[in-house]
Amino acid sequence: MLHKTEKQKMLSGELYNSRDPELLEQYHTAKALLLRYNTLDSRELIERDKILEELLAKKGEGVWIEAPFFCDYGENIEIGDNTFINSNCIFLDDNLIKIGENGLIAPMVQIYTATHPIKASDRIYQQGDHTRYHTFSKPVIIGDNVWIGGNVVIFPGVKIGDNVTIGAGSIVTKDLPNDVLAFGNPCQVVQNL
Repeated sequence: MLHKTEKQKMLSGELYNSRDPELLEQYHTAKALLLRYNTLDSRELIERDKILEELLAKKGEGVWIEAPFFCDYGENIEIGDNTFINSNCIFLDDNLIKIGENGLIAPMVQIYTATHPIKASDRIYQQGDHTRYHTFSKPVIIGDNVWIGGNVVIFPGVKIGDNVTIGAGSIVTKDLPNDVLAFGNPCQVVQNL
């Protein structure tokens, strides 16, 4: 039987060790690229594009990400053509984050794929002299033509359909179908579009 790497476990939704050397190296690589990106003059469009091409799994044509931008790995993020991501967004891409075309993502949107067991005794464990935390991940998929308002938080495993508008400050805990306006905590559909 083949032994799965921690990265394979992470991407398949199993419990994984986030302090695994391979994952830490990918994390440090992403942080170095983000440091360059977030301190680059906004006029340096070619260099900004090069960094995003190196950081992300897929970057469509016309993608614009305002600095500062934060993520864990970058290599698990796919962004479709003409999507705009405003400043101070945080994408915890321990699993796939896929964003379609023509998206508008407002400032301080947080997209989480990593999660932990709810019960403390299942979440916390000792590894030698160190306290560790069981972690697993679920992908987040966002369709085409989606507008996500400021300060929205999207939970692990959520799928958002095409042509959706999500009101500012919403906490998205469940899937949203195509062609709806949704907002609130928890986020709920309030109107078909």
